[in-house]
Amino acid sequence: MRARFMVVAVAALLAGCTVGPNYVAPEMAVPPAFVGPQASVGTSVDPVRWWSAFGDPQLDGLVERALKGNPDIAIAASRVRQARLQEIVARSQGLPSVNASASPSHVEFSKNAGLSSIARAFSGGTGAGGTGSTGGIALPGSGITTYSVGFDASWELDLFGGVRRSTEGARARTEAAVWSKRDAAVTLAAEVAQAYFALRLDQAQIVTIEGEIVRQRRALEIAGNTAKVGLVPPIDVTRQRASITSTEARAEPVRADVDVRMHALAILLGEPPATLMAELAAPSVAPLGVPTIPAGLPSELLRRRPDVRAAERDLAASTADIGVAVADMYPKFSLTGMSQLISTALGNLFSGDSLQLTASGAAQFPLLDWGRRKSTVKSREEDREQAYLRYRSTVLQALRDVEDPLAQIAAERRRNAALQRAVVDAQSSAKAAESQYRTGFVAQTTLLNAETDVLTAREQLVSSDAQLRQLTVALFKALGGGWEQAE
Repeated sequence: MRARFMVVAVAALLAGCTVGPNYVAPEMAVPPAFVGPQASVGTSVDPVRWWSAFGDPQLDGLVERALKGNPDIAIAASRVRQARLQEIVARSQGLPSVNASASPSHVEFSKNAGLSSIARAFSGGTGAGGTGSTGGIALPGSGITTYSVGFDASWELDLFGGVRRSTEGARARTEAAVWSKRDAAVTLAAEVAQAYFALRLDQAQIVTIEGEIVRQRRALEIAGNTAKVGLVPPIDVTRQRASITSTEARAEPVRADVDVRMHALAILLGEPPATLMAELAAPSVAPLGVPTIPAGLPSELLRRRPDVRAAERDLAASTADIGVAVADMYPKFSLTGMSQLISTALGNLFSGDSLQLTASGAAQFPLLDWGRRKSTVKSREEDREQAYLRYRSTVLQALRDVEDPLAQIAAERRRNAALQRAVVDAQSSAKAAESQYRTGFVAQTTLLNAETDVLTAREQLVSSDAQLRQLTVALFKALGGGWEQAE
């Protein structure tokens, strides 16, 4: 008993020996500030619910529904649960395992057993075909039944830290799964917002085209009236009617695209394609704002981006895997103990005389494996190198993901301001051309060209407004917004 306690004490002392490299989080050199133009001030935006900064309740509802119902989010959550279960499995490998057993057994001895002559001598000359027992010895041709209950325990001592490294790796993979789930939420929120704004762009273009059709029909009426009095030739009426037909045809592909956008949004919400047709059929009446946000610092980006954090945790897990492989190169020690109650009769099975104790220890030393263990260690080291390169690539891509929309937003804002002026100028030109056409000072082609310029300018402005919103969504996504600290 004393020796057993000494073994346990020695194991406890050696528990601090953990082979393999200790993980140190890498430090990536990042610029002190983003190079692209950015707003130094802006509205306070909640990074958890950044989509609310656009001021559209319908968008808020769609994103929240998607985060609850999207299958990809459910899959990511399942992976988190699975990783936590694997963490339990890894941790349990370093603990003793205990099993309970209970069994009856019966042995019927052969009549031709080799002990027949000895048994016959003890039995006083019983015939070869007879049976009997003397002094507790089972005779050939007889049977014996035994009953046993008990417990057995086994423990492989983690002297070199292989189990501890395995637990470290499992814990890091759980954290990586959590960050991957958050990254899925960030991506999903951005996809919903971008699909929603693309839908609203199509609907706004339809409204613009329909408004232009109304104006062109009014011009057709004017052309018809002036043709009746002979101020313009009848061909002008035909040309104006052809212009209306062309504008009407221009709207049909956009209407089809509206349906496609609604189908895509429904799928992102985890619902059938036609679910949102009635809900989103009407164009948005509220003006869609474009929030102005500061991009922050690159160092903050590395702490905020879920994909960067997940890549860093993968690197930690790969480092721990090296320790597991290194520990496999060292000897393995195990202890086994068994406590049983064994008796040939149920009546005295639970008496002290039925107790049987067994204890054993074992050691396994690696001798010859033809380079398998060393190659495994080298392979794990290559895995870590690849994980580091993936982490580095993720950080660089994260920096670019912010720089690109910053530059694009700045350029699009300047373009949007120019398009606003272009719309005003085109409307003024069209109004002047219409007045001159009524009095016969200009030909109809001048009016038609002016109408086309108005429609083109309005469509470009609507498209620019939508582009600003899309780029702002891309910036929010690049900054890693849209996840909650709930796991």
